[in-house]
Amino acid sequence: MQYSIEQIPLNLNKIVQEVEQGEAIQITQQGKQIAVILSNAEYEKLLNKTPNFWESVERFRQKHDIETADINPDDVFAEVRDKSSGGQGIF
Repeated sequence: MQYSIEQIPLNLNKIVQEVEQGEAIQITQQGKQIAVILSNAEYEKLLNKTPNFWESVERFRQKHDIETADINPDDVFAEVRDKSSGGQGIF
């Protein structure tokens, strides 16, 4: 839903009800979107955004220099391969 900044005082109760029902309210001024009103639950989700898998991998790589770690990938993954597939190395 969208309201102009001039409409907010006249529709505040309606806007709050819409937000409570999960609606994101866009606020415009002179035809341009200037703000969004979200429920507190949606706002908390944005603040506590969980990174996706690749973001997590990148953060890990930036934090830890795995090249200098004393880890042998052959040892780590030796028992991971499924040998029942005819040696195809399917994980």
